[in-house]
Amino acid sequence: MTAQNTSDIIEAYLRRLLEEATEIEIKRADLANQFDVVPSQINYVIKTRFTASKGFDVESKRGGGGYIKIVKYHYSVRHEFLTDLYRKIPTNLSVVAAHDIIQLLFDEKVLTEREGNLLLLLLTDQAVQSNLRSSMLKNIIQRLDREEEL
Repeated sequence: MTAQNTSDIIEAYLRRLLEEATEIEIKRADLANQFDVVPSQINYVIKTRFTASKGFDVESKRGGGGYIKIVKYHYSVRHEFLTDLYRKIPTNLSVVAAHDIIQLLFDEKVLTEREGNLLLLLLTDQAVQSNLRSSMLKNIIQRLDREEEL
């Protein structure tokens, strides 16, 4: 049996909250007290596990104890999802972000497991420059969007 670390537990808690609501607003200090961690650990979890490439929008509000608003993208139409994702891909795309986007495309059932694994081999190769990786992934997303129309 694998023991979960504190970051995994915090992530799981936040994901459960997001299943019940379209967006959540949490107070960093309260969450840190609840899990008996320092507020910077809450920041770490949010910055690494609730990113745009994983399908989340995060807004941090300073003052009043530091509120954080997390919104999970929900799309009614595949085209909206792909268009929005396309716009959010930065010019220089890291290997980690490319992996996250491919996982998101699989989770949203846009890609099969086989297609996702092939793209992982192609796009997460360390030899591919970040701007080329970004361009390649954007081209793939445009093609996936066109396939829906066919």
